[in-house]
Amino acid sequence: MRTLLAFLLVIGLSSFCHGDIHDPPSNDYGPTRKLGRGVSNLLFGVAELPTTVAKINQHEGNSAAGGYGVVRGVGRSALRIGAGLAEIFTFPVPIVRGTYYPILEADTHWIHAGYKEFPPELGNESKYPYVRHY
Repeated sequence: MRTLLAFLLVIGLSSFCHGDIHDPPSNDYGPTRKLGRGVSNLLFGVAELPTTVAKINQHEGNSAAGGYGVVRGVGRSALRIGAGLAEIFTFPVPIVRGTYYPILEADTHWIHAGYKEFPPELGNESKYPYVRHY
């Protein structure tokens, strides 16, 4: 009888213990990260223009960079600034598939049309102390 009571006590107490030992991937993305991402996209979204022109110049040449690169850079800057405004105004609400993930489509390695989570960095970068390779 005592073992039955001990068993029922353990089962009863274990129903209160719902421990999750895993850290879900969406745990890194919260409302404060979304607000910070929105502010950085709003303030530094114009960095897409010179970065895009330089990338087009490297891949397709000067003529393409002077025309297509500028147009594409202005478009990417405008989209990043708009996404920054949207993320600032909606930071407490999870709107992308019920999470706080970025609004802009991810930058995949096999195409050149996606966006990174934060705007590109211009000038010296601390993670590349001597040279910059893109």
